[in-house]
Amino acid sequence: MPLSAQDVAEITRLLEESEFDELHLEHEGFKLTLKRGAAARNTAAENTPAPSASPAPGSAAGSAPPGGELRGEPPASPGSVLNVTAPFVGIFYRAAKPGAPPYVEVGSQVQEDTIIGIIEVMKLMNTVRAEVQGTVVEILVQDGAVVEYGQVLVRIARGPQHG
Repeated sequence: MPLSAQDVAEITRLLEESEFDELHLEHEGFKLTLKRGAAARNTAAENTPAPSASPAPGSAAGSAPPGGELRGEPPASPGSVLNVTAPFVGIFYRAAKPGAPPYVEVGSQVQEDTIIGIIEVMKLMNTVRAEVQGTVVEILVQDGAVVEYGQVLVRIARGPQHG
């Protein structure tokens, strides 16, 4: 029996509540790798996956060669921009609740653990974090939109915060 979106959401929740930084699961030909914190950033720097095969929210799809599937390149060089991708299928929310200010806007300064949005999967709310220090340069998903696994949500120019 294949894993459902609810199964993946539950596995993700369990990882969030644990002390582990990485989980690799293989089940009936389905492979799932979840990483968070330093583990996601270190692996992203070493393994640059194709945008359609991003294994984790902190993947380094933004360091793909110029002219790839990235649309509307920002002024920053392509190697310095990280695509924050959806870790699973669900509904993306930019704010904690209707009417609340969005977690981030274009120009927002973020840290690795800054929440950039929430994805609802089967009534479970799952936070999506920036996974990199820098500045939000593009928000590609509208509030309340259905997102696919690996879809780029936000693009962040890497670099230390100024000010």
